[in-house]
Amino acid sequence: MYTSFNVKMLMNGALALLLAAASCKAPQQQEAAPVAQSTAAKPETAQAPIITGADQTEAYLPYLKGKRVGMVVNPTSIIGDKLSVDSLHALGVNIVKVFGPEHGFRGDAPAGIKVEDSVDPKTGIKVVSLYGKRNKPTKEDLADVDLMIFDIQDVGTRFYTYTITLHRVMEACAENGVELMVLDRPNPNGFLVDGPILEPENKSGIGIHPIPIAHGLTVGEFAQMINGEKWLANGVQCKLKIVPVKNYNHDMPYDLPVWPSPNLNTQQAILLYPSTCLFEGTIFNHGRGTMFPFTVMGHPDMKDKYSFSYTPIGIKGMAETPLHQDKVCYGLDLRNYDVSTFRKTGRINLSWMMELYQAYPDKERFFDYKQSNQIGNIDKLAGTKKFKEQIIAGVSEEEIRQSWEPGLSQYKQMRQNYLLYP
Repeated sequence: MYTSFNVKMLMNGALALLLAAASCKAPQQQEAAPVAQSTAAKPETAQAPIITGADQTEAYLPYLKGKRVGMVVNPTSIIGDKLSVDSLHALGVNIVKVFGPEHGFRGDAPAGIKVEDSVDPKTGIKVVSLYGKRNKPTKEDLADVDLMIFDIQDVGTRFYTYTITLHRVMEACAENGVELMVLDRPNPNGFLVDGPILEPENKSGIGIHPIPIAHGLTVGEFAQMINGEKWLANGVQCKLKIVPVKNYNHDMPYDLPVWPSPNLNTQQAILLYPSTCLFEGTIFNHGRGTMFPFTVMGHPDMKDKYSFSYTPIGIKGMAETPLHQDKVCYGLDLRNYDVSTFRKTGRINLSWMMELYQAYPDKERFFDYKQSNQIGNIDKLAGTKKFKEQIIAGVSEEEIRQSWEPGLSQYKQMRQNYLLYP
């Protein structure tokens, strides 16, 4: 069960940060949220603890009084060490519905498994699945909701589906006149802005926004970008309020107190994810079916090339039928890779993909994801068909990176308009 994963206690700290109001216009016209003050001016003082939006209950509880509240949450949605739904319900907030994304409300569904509507046995609150029959709240779902809260931990990549859930929730709220409050959380990969921009023909369930692989935004900042760039259907605008993180900037390391999904169960995996998730579009296993997913890559046919080996097995709640199940896979072990490299270079790693493609004996099958039981083809993951073509052609890494321009630089400039934190 995902909810049995190790949870580190968040510090509750001072609850004094005021609620940041954001209108439905571009951020230049929004009521700007106060930005956490840098401690650089006081080098003698220890860094103040990061306080998430959810933990600043005094900033938003008065606003919830008398409102019928819907919540888009999962097991990362915590106040202190308890699920925010449980905490707010106990505090008397009138939560009328919980909306659960991929992996479900309490996080016990594997990646890609559809989730049904239900009633939460602990609180008696109706749970509406956004990863089953519908992917967006309907008019009927929102008929008895005055305010929606979005409180989910993201990991800063385009193909991590929670920002797509955010988009659809914002769209439904805008279409039905429901205000959305984002309880913001740090992005553990917030320092990283890199990768090709998603091209329109490669939109899919793992990517819908014209952004790079690593977008460098918190969920609150992402919500502002969705509004500001008018990405919602028909240009509708969502009435938006953001409770920003206190004492945070994008360069800060941030160890997640709750693992964000069953297969991102270590800090190492979270920091490797922007690079290693690309292997979902190949016939290589990348750790699904082990207790260290996204930190190893291997294939049964690589025995003559690599000495490191592991055997994927079915693991309930994580990967019940992993690629190459019960077969010994040989390849790369990145469990001890120095992930500070990403912070130093500001780049995702392309060398692992290039190396394993060149080493694999049957190159025509390397990107044959249809035979791999994985989530999508490499074009949708990378956001462009050029990436696969470049790997096959043996193009140098610098040439590949140059092909991401001018789109990547233009995105970095646009991103500046929506930042809440240094």
